[in-house]
Amino acid sequence: MRGVQLEGADLSYADLRRADLFRAKLFEADLSKAELRWADLGEAFLSGADLVGADLSEARYNKDTEWPEGFAPEARGAVLVE
Repeated sequence: MRGVQLEGADLSYADLRRADLFRAKLFEADLSKAELRWADLGEAFLSGADLVGADLSEARYNKDTEWPEGFAPEARGAVLVE
């Protein structure tokens, strides 16, 4: 799923464990309650995405990942990688 474009997609409750979402375009996607454990979110564009209740345990992201404004990925279990 590397580089996939899913702007505005309804991915609520989706099982995306270990998904390769590197450079994925998930602008304003509904990822509420999604399972994103161990996913690669490096350089993913998640601005405006709904991440309420999403499991981000051990999901990897980098400095170029764009999160919704005010979202704290490490507080939700995501891991910053260089």
